[in-house]
Amino acid sequence: MLGPGSDRRRPTQGERGPGSPGEPMEKYQVLYQLNPGALGVNLVVEEMETKVKHVIKQVECMDDHYASQALEELYHLESHHAEASSTLSAWLASGLSQDARRGYTTILLAALSVTPLKAAQGAPLILAPPTSPPVDAECAGPGAGRAGIPAPFGHHPQGTEAMHLRKSLRQSPGSLKAVLKTMEEKQIPDVETFGNLLPLMLQIDPSDRITIKDVVHITFVSGSFKSSCVSLTLHRQMVPASITDMLLEGNVASILEVMQKFSGWPEVQLRAMKRLLKMPADQLGLPWPPELVEVVVTTMQLHDRVLDVQLCACSLLLHLLGQALVYHPEAKAPCNQAITSTLLSALRSHPEEEPLLVMVYSLLAITTTQESESLSDELQKAGLLEHILEHLNSSLESRDVCASGLGLLWALLLDGIIVNKAPLEKVPDLISQVLATYPADGEMAEASCGVFWLLSLLGCIKEQQFEQVVALLLQSIRLCQDRALLVNNAYRGLAGLVKVSELAAFKVVVQEEGGSGLSLIKETYQLHRDNPEVVENVGMLLVHLASYEEILPELVSSGMKALVQEIKERFTSSLELVSYAKKVLLRLEAATSPSPPCGEAAQP
Repeated sequence: MLGPGSDRRRPTQGERGPGSPGEPMEKYQVLYQLNPGALGVNLVVEEMETKVKHVIKQVECMDDHYASQALEELYHLESHHAEASSTLSAWLASGLSQDARRGYTTILLAALSVTPLKAAQGAPLILAPPTSPPVDAECAGPGAGRAGIPAPFGHHPQGTEAMHLRKSLRQSPGSLKAVLKTMEEKQIPDVETFGNLLPLMLQIDPSDRITIKDVVHITFVSGSFKSSCVSLTLHRQMVPASITDMLLEGNVASILEVMQKFSGWPEVQLRAMKRLLKMPADQLGLPWPPELVEVVVTTMQLHDRVLDVQLCACSLLLHLLGQALVYHPEAKAPCNQAITSTLLSALRSHPEEEPLLVMVYSLLAITTTQESESLSDELQKAGLLEHILEHLNSSLESRDVCASGLGLLWALLLDGIIVNKAPLEKVPDLISQVLATYPADGEMAEASCGVFWLLSLLGCIKEQQFEQVVALLLQSIRLCQDRALLVNNAYRGLAGLVKVSELAAFKVVVQEEGGSGLSLIKETYQLHRDNPEVVENVGMLLVHLASYEEILPELVSSGMKALVQEIKERFTSSLELVSYAKKVLLRLEAATSPSPPCGEAAQP
């Protein structure tokens, strides 16, 4: 209605309505805009041929609730224009159909077309659709609009025509074939989808009709509803959460299908991955279902700038890997260049996100230890070693960053061939700072011992660092004697340093505040005497200690001969251990044999 309080914004010369140049707005010229209503925009327009004025209201409805409100308003307006010859229709336009000229979409659209009235009676209302030509709601079948299905027909049946069509379909469902054939002849978009849906939607008995859930699945997942995907991608229209949740109610295969169909929608990917995270292990297809891993990695690539997607994807990969290692310890995690490059890309896209950094480091550490050295070499070439050292140095206060960084460094050194050792010279000092920051952390100590051992093999520990590293290794053993992996790596590291440095050997045997290294060796043997691997590493350290003349008296005085003799007798099946024991015993016996008197030298 026009009135003195109207907000009359004059359009520029020749301005058309929002629907221009599409039907039915092409034949109107906008004169001015009224105050917007609760459900849309009101425009005063003039019919270009007849110069008759109308008021047009355009409503954009994002879901069934708003569509119902729009319809109620239209019915109310029609009841107040009883003298008008009017036609009430529902124009259904799926929010997933494209209108490239308009540049936006709607979910549902209701329309009322009223014949012109005299100025004294007020202007009529015409609701202009922003999409394709209208269709009678019930012609599309019961519940068509509610299911969000696009209107397939190309004309707008009048009231009598629509009534006859509905009646004929109820009396003879087979007559729908003619309608479907007409749709094919007119090359209606997505005609195959409509052809599948309409017979199921038009069953006479409501209990026989297809459910809303099935309609949604057929339309958006199983069908070839390509125009929907194009439109939402172009305009970034969000898929309603209710639709997403309905689509994700199936098994893993069904969820993966949804993720692939809606690959461009991060909100769908996020909800899908959260759904997968909640699924029990026996439904995930462990160990490491290749298709699932591939879809998750693709999601990370498509949405590399969306932090929530990256975090959830890494959580899901870690969850899968954790479950796989628990139930299938022998299984290897699939890791290829696509996976590693995607994880590294996530680090580059979100360099300051600590939770993401920790998860990516953890994933790379686990997968690297299960793959060939070529993967470790690729990661080194990508600058991962420098990345780890930088964050160890800058994030000492973050326990998770330090633990995951040391774990990944250990994995890289274990499986790779280090070409450039220069960056590794900083590692012993960095680890010393980490252990000083977390002196009672067993996990940190375990990873540190592994790195120290590998650095000793690579010759990346300088002589002036030997004493410090030996002290840290002995300290770690005392802290966590029950952790076999830590103990093994610590004794390997000690053996490597003692082999090349007498100074390191003295550091092991000398008595200090916590006791000497020799007493610690005895404790370790008693605790792990049934673990051949630990005993073997202890034996290797004793062999290198016994190689120094100055150390032999310390070995003898500490009663090490009895321990070595026991090892020889208990592990007769281990050739390596028996060999170690024999070498140490020979050296100890030589050290305890009395020297001949000075005057009893052999005669020439």
